[in-house]
Formats: sequence, C-alpha cells, structure tokens
Amino acid sequence: MLAAAFAAQAVGALLPHVPLLLAATAVSLAAEAVLYRWQRGMVSLFAKSHADVTVRHVLRDLLLVVGLLRLGEQHRETVYAPLVAGLLAFYGLHWAIQAVSVLVRRTRTLPVVTRNIDTSALRLTPAPLLLLRRPGHRLAAFGLPATAGLLATAATDAPVYGAAGLALSLSVALTGLGALLLRLLPGRRPAGEQEVLDWFEAWLAEYRPTVGLYFSGGASSAYQANMWLEPLARLEGRPVIVLRERFMVQRIAATDIPVVCLPKVSTLMRLEHSTLRVLLHPSNSGKTSQVLRIPTIKHAFVNHGESDKLSSCNPYAKAYDEVWVAGPAARERYALAEVGVEDKDVVEIGRPQLDAVRPYAGPPAPGAFTTVLYAPTWEGWDGNPGNTSVVEAGENLVRALLADPGVRLLYKPHPLTGSVDPRAGTADLRIRELVRAANRERSGSRPGASAAAELARRTVELDRLTAAGFRSAADHAERMLRRSAPEPGRAGAVARATAAWEEAYWASLPEWEHQVVTDARPPLYACFNRADLLISDVSSVISDFLASGKPYAVANTSGLAEDGFRKSFPTVAAATVLTPDAAGVPELLDAVRHPERDELAEERAALALRLLGPAEPPSQERFAGAVGALCAAAGEHRARMAERLTTELALPGPRQQPAPLPAGSHGGQRAGA
Repeated sequence: MLAAAFAAQAVGALLPHVPLLLAATAVSLAAEAVLYRWQRGMVSLFAKSHADVTVRHVLRDLLLVVGLLRLGEQHRETVYAPLVAGLLAFYGLHWAIQAVSVLVRRTRTLPVVTRNIDTSALRLTPAPLLLLRRPGHRLAAFGLPATAGLLATAATDAPVYGAAGLALSLSVALTGLGALLLRLLPGRRPAGEQEVLDWFEAWLAEYRPTVGLYFSGGASSAYQANMWLEPLARLEGRPVIVLRERFMVQRIAATDIPVVCLPKVSTLMRLEHSTLRVLLHPSNSGKTSQVLRIPTIKHAFVNHGESDKLSSCNPYAKAYDEVWVAGPAARERYALAEVGVEDKDVVEIGRPQLDAVRPYAGPPAPGAFTTVLYAPTWEGWDGNPGNTSVVEAGENLVRALLADPGVRLLYKPHPLTGSVDPRAGTADLRIRELVRAANRERSGSRPGASAAAELARRTVELDRLTAAGFRSAADHAERMLRRSAPEPGRAGAVARATAAWEEAYWASLPEWEHQVVTDARPPLYACFNRADLLISDVSSVISDFLASGKPYAVANTSGLAEDGFRKSFPTVAAATVLTPDAAGVPELLDAVRHPERDELAEERAALALRLLGPAEPPSQERFAGAVGALCAAAGEHRARMAERLTTELALPGPRQQPAPLPAGSHGGQRAGA
C-alpha cells in the first residue's frame, strides 16, 4: 500500500492531477501510521533497506513540491520559492536537532550505572522527551503541519496554507532544538566522565564493600543472578552487585543491595584498590575473564543450579579460586569429569535458596486434586535430544496427566524453550493448547470476586514496592536518579508483600483448573510448594525439588536404556523414569496418592543428602562461612603482597659502577692496575 501510494503520488505530481496527488499523500500518511502501530518489523526492514522514515518523509514532501510547481502558469516558481526555502530550513533544523541530541546522549551516557545508591552529587536530570531522541518519530510529528499545509495549498492553490504549516513546523523544531541546547550548558549537563569516576571511587571508599555478585549475560539470563540475591542480602557485611551490561541493571530483581554496572574494563579495574575481597559468579561469560585479572579479589563459582548436565562441570571452573557446590555429588562430578578443578578447591555449601521450599506434608487429601508440576528444561546449546522432554515426550506426558480427572496440572516451561530448536517452541505451544482445551471441558466453582480483588490489591502493593515506575522516555541516567538509595526496611516489606501476593494468587484460582505458569510470578519454588509431584528433565529443577522430599519423575528422551540412564545421571537415582510414550504415568500417580506404594522415599532422602548436603548446619550458615573464609584468604593474600612490596622497596638498589676516567689520568692508571 505504501509503495502504491508513493507511485500514485509521483503520477499525480507529474501530470499534474490534484485529486490523485491529495489522495495518494493521504493514503501514504495512513500507511505510515499502520506500519508504526501494527507492523514494526516492516519498519525495521525499510530502515535496513535505506528507506527509513526520513527518506520516506523527504520523498513525500518533495513530490508535493513538484506537484505545486507544475500546477498553473510558469510564474509559480517565484510564488512558491519561499515555501521551498521554508521546507529546506525545516529539514536543516531536523538534522541540527539530531546532531544536538547525539551530543546530549553522550553527556548522559555515564561510565558507571548504579541502582540503590545516592547519586545526587552527579547532577542527574530527567531525560529529554523521547520524541526529541528518535529522528523518525520526530520528523513525522514535527513535519506533519508542513505536509498538511502543502496539501491544503495543492488543493486550494493558496500558498498561505503551506506557509502557515511550515511556520508551525519550524516553530516546533526550533523549540525542540532550544530545549536540547539548554541541556548542553555547563550547569545543566550531568557530571563528566572523570567526575563520575572520582565519585565512584569515593563511594567505594565510603561503602567499603566486602563481597559481591558478578554477573554478565543476555537479556533472558537475569534469573541466574536473581536466584542469589536473597542469600547475598542475608550475609553480614556490605554486599554489592557488579554488572557489565547497562540493560541488566533493570533486569535484576527487587533488592536493597547496591548495584553498579561497569561496562568498560578500565572502570572495572578500579575495584582492585577497593575493600572488595570476594566475587561470586553464578555463570560463565566471555567478560568473566576480565574481572579474574584483578589479583586483590578472590573468585568463587557458585553456578545457577546443580544438575548432571555437562554445563555443571565446565572446564572454565578451574579459572576460579574456589568452586562452591551443594553437596558431595557435585564434588564427585568434578572429580570424574577431570576438567582441572582440584578437590581442595571445591567447597560444599548446600543451596541457600531452598529455604523457601516447604517439606513434604503427606499425600493429597482424599477427594482433593493431585497437583502435578511439569517443569521441563530447555533444549540447550549442544543439540542433545535428551536435554528437554518437550519435543519427544511433552505432549504425551501432558495428555496422560490430563486424562486423569483427579489431576490438576501446573505447566511451567523453561524461559529459553524454543530459543535454539524451533521444534521445542512449537511443541510448547501445542502443550499450552492442550491445557486450555482441558480447562474448557472442566467445570466447577470459582473463587468469588473478593479473591480477585484481593489479588489485585496485593499486586498493586507488590508492584509499588518492586516496580521502578519509569516513564517510557527514561534513560539510564534518569533511572539512576529515580532508583537512588532505598528506604529503610524496604527489603522486609517486599518479602512480606511477596508472601501475601502468592497466597492471594493461589486463592484466586479454581482448585480444579490447570495452569500454564510463564510469568516471573509465581516463582518456581512457589510452584514446588503447591505440587504433590514433579515431572521434569535432567536439570537443577529436580535437585532443588529434592529439598521438599516429595516424589518426582524424570522423562528419559536420551535414547538410553533405563539402567544406563540412571547410571549416567545420578540425580535420577530416586526418580520414577518415564518413557517418551508416558506409559508409566498412571502407576506414578497411584504411588503419589498412596505413600505405602511409594518405594523410592528412602532413596529420595539419601539422594537429597548426597546432592544438597546435610540439613544442619543450615545452608545459609554454610554459605556465610564459605564467604567469610574466602574473605579471610583474600585479606591474607593482600597482606602478603603488601609485605613483599614493602620489603622490595626497602632493599638497596644495585651498586652503581664508577664512571670511566679519561685515559692517561691517575685514576685511569689505578683502574687499569
């Protein structure tokens, strides 16, 4: 439609044919609106083809001017020359605004991005209007009066309409340019790069951080860091979160811990002279090697889960000072993998996150629904068909579960499902449709309006405490300004509001209704507490679920026989192994409902001890002990290095050789003698 409109506009301008020119221009503007409202992908395609909104807008106005010049007698060039000059002036202002907006953006791009830190000394201000920073949107909005005026002039042959439209566009453009230029005045711009770096070093000296969480990753990997926020917050001392990507600052979940993002390596190296002694690493990334070069900091790899997959014993782990694992099984895994991690560097700390998982309280009550959580993992990067059950077994498992009238299914797929293998994404969609279809065939009472109202109230309360509430135009500098030092007691308020929200969420759902859980709320552990049974794949999900003591099953899509499958993956030792055809689901459900038929209860307890370590001392206490020990080791290392440096400075320098004397002198003869 857009291409046809431009073609018709060109024909209308060249003939000239005023009705065609007007109609084609109107259709062209309408097509632009449709593109930006419903076809954003096409807008990107135009931009990649060097036919972005600026080019299209210039072409549209150019064709209007051509049409005006071809209407009527030959003297029209003189009449319409001022309009052409005004149009050129408007485009000149447009490009001037773009240049100044780039300068403003550079002054607002700080070398350090923070959260939960008082940044009042940096003279931060709200960001400029989004319209002033997006050239395409700005040209379309600011140029609309000029285009409308030219259209009116073409329709009435009265230049005054074009002049009025151009005057309005020029006025708006001048106002926008002035607003941006004001931000470049010395007293209106944020602190400069060196000033920000000096401020950051002063903050480090005042806050004196002791332990930090270091994280770098993609947009969908923030959950790997978020699972360690609560254990980190419960530590004594002064924790800090160190990030490398600016967008990740907003993806870190609600926390009172100070967050600093250091995109450049040179800025990152300033941590070397701080009081920071230990950095915890929940994942490996390309940028991890940069921070490992800081000799004054000890590094511990804590991972983001415990599983039997190869990623849980990556050779990269030998780059860290210590590798912290949940229990003896992970220690054995590293030993068997022979990836260079020495046993003395492996520390068992348990899983402090699992304090939120409630223990087994018995089978479902007679007449109550058996709640089954199906939480498959994603397909992974290595193409192993055994990574996820979604493709080969997911639909069969879900059909078998939905066929039992006493089952309530909670389906919670991994956030990355389908990101590598499209078949997994397609299977996931089919499973969701199976769940929706099963719900349409069920009926029963629903909670009253009061339950929904309570959930809405709890949601508003939790969002107020956790959501940033930024306007769409906010940039990183404005977010730093808005998310300054947290109010005292906010962390406790968030914990209470979260618990209240979860209770309200489950109370608002019918007990008989199956659920597809894909949002960040409720979290996985909240689903653990509602489930009577877990079905999953070989992943950290089953290791964490063992903390509950409840039955679990693992889908075997690896192609291995059951004996080989159990031998290859120790986390399956206490599981019911399901084949891709889901043939064993009825017997599994029967064992869940009748504990006397559950033959794996003792094996689950033994496996939990092996995978997660002992219940006493608590995992959080062991985690804190490991942090304290590594901090002490870092302190001792610093002391040794300082002592060595002092000794080297105290030693006398090498003896200087006397300068040679001129030949024939007395000293020269003595030297020769």
